[in-house]
Amino acid sequence: MALTPRKLNAFTMFKLPSAYLCGVRTQYIDANKCVVTVKHKWINQNPFKSMFWAVQGMAAEFSTGALVTAKIQESGKKVSMLVTSNKAVFTKKATGKITFTCIDGNLIDDALKKAIETGEGQTLWMTSVGKNEDGIEVSTFNFEWSIKVK
Repeated sequence: MALTPRKLNAFTMFKLPSAYLCGVRTQYIDANKCVVTVKHKWINQNPFKSMFWAVQGMAAEFSTGALVTAKIQESGKKVSMLVTSNKAVFTKKATGKITFTCIDGNLIDDALKKAIETGEGQTLWMTSVGKNEDGIEVSTFNFEWSIKVK
């Protein structure tokens, strides 16, 4: 069963309520790209009247994790996934609607194939870039995902 934005948003509501309440929503997903948005509002702001860094991180991580989840489902294997490291760079105050885009779906294929063939855990780095409504980059997140066949 293919993952859709609607299914991912329902998942967020029931399994990640903090992200859902903060406004994290999946807008688009295919084999190589996932787009997640979050709008700056009172519940997710910091004392400087911009979006709290952790809320940006939730949206960014979800854009990468949804792609990993989709590829694992397609494989038909039981595979565990975990973020083992992350890095972030903030370049502008995050206000308004922020759109996080990950286009690294193709990176998952090789790591997943190798994990299934060898039975050994694999890691890969995925990037999600956050832009405001004017198309200006506000933050970039890099997540190291670890995948291992159960």
